Amino acid sequence: MIRLDAVAVSSKDMTKTVAFYELLGFDFPEWSVDDKHVEPNIKAGDVRLMIDTAKLMEELSGHAPTPPNHASFAMLCDTVAEVNAVAAALKDAGHTLTVEPWDAFWGQRYATVRDPDGYQIDIFAAL
Repeated sequence: MIRLDAVAVSSKDMTKTVAFYELLGFDFPEWSVDDKHVEPNIKAGDVRLMIDTAKLMEELSGHAPTPPNHASFAMLCDTVAEVNAVAAALKDAGHTLTVEPWDAFWGQRYATVRDPDGYQIDIFAAL
């Protein structure tokens, strides 16, 4: 059986990137600014978030990573209030909300934010 195991992003500044994902609720084990790869703590069977330095990804692939403008991943919140609170915390921390929280016609409270390297993350909850 094939299944999604991990989502990967690259980072030009691991400190900023880890701080961003901590605002989204990820819990990281102790790490160092010299680490080229970090992953937050997860429960067995959860999809992993992998963060690699942009330099490592360039060494592995032969070209500098470019965050996509057509792909994103989504973070499910328990409540509409949580969507609003997470979006506000990210904005207050200086991150760019590309879509402010709104009530989408498909029945969700929805917002979109860019991480420090430009990856899009949707934040949502059922209305």
